[in-house]
Amino acid sequence: MGEFVRLDTPAEQPGVGVIRLTRPPMNALNKQVQDELRAAAAEASARADVRAVLVYGGEKVFAAGADIKEMADEGYPEMAARANDLSASFDAVARIPKPVVAAIAGYALGGGCELALACDFRLAAADAKLGQPEINLGIIPGAGGTQRLPRLVGPARAKDLIFTGRHVTADEAYAIGLVDEVVPAGESVYEAALARVRPYLTGPAQALRAAKQAIDGGLSVDLTSGLELESHLFAALFGTADKNIGMAAFVAKTKPDFTGK
Repeated sequence: MGEFVRLDTPAEQPGVGVIRLTRPPMNALNKQVQDELRAAAAEASARADVRAVLVYGGEKVFAAGADIKEMADEGYPEMAARANDLSASFDAVARIPKPVVAAIAGYALGGGCELALACDFRLAAADAKLGQPEINLGIIPGAGGTQRLPRLVGPARAKDLIFTGRHVTADEAYAIGLVDEVVPAGESVYEAALARVRPYLTGPAQALRAAKQAIDGGLSVDLTSGLELESHLFAALFGTADKNIGMAAFVAKTKPDFTGK
């Protein structure tokens, strides 16, 4: 368990792993937080009792971006040495082989927005603000923003957000596809995110893992290669217990009781 990032498994919802950011006041993503985030993602990936993951910064802020004070005095040699590590910490979240939901309250800016982009789904509180304001610092997003954002909202909208550095409201984020759900004022984005992942907790874990791998992997290759990846993963699932359980239940017209194996 890190000082500022930890993986919780709430007793009220077995099967969920909550990656919590707890660096006051704004969950700035300094090097220590990045390292702890990578470790938490690795733990969530490895634990069989974790079937789905929430990424949550608390009720007031998701993450307001990188720690600018830490970066201000760094030049090209320093940043060139660790830029890949910065990106890798968020990529570790993207590679968790389970459904991952970002529960966004308050600000998700810069690196905070990039962290949300690394998740499979994004739920935002009604008063949330998202954006990539790095251009106002004379730099560009460096942890996935220029790559994941256009894949999600299209290149023109991504360029608008990145070129201007402007913040978008939760409603605009929903309208352009940056978030998948806006949680009404007065309701808990954390509880809404729990409800979002609940169906996955008793689902076929190996099939969910394969589906995520096929979709994410296919987006980075040509169609022919993507189809080959899909075929490989599809066939591999015929060696799982859950395939037998699911198909037997279908034939018997009963509800499958998946084991995750």
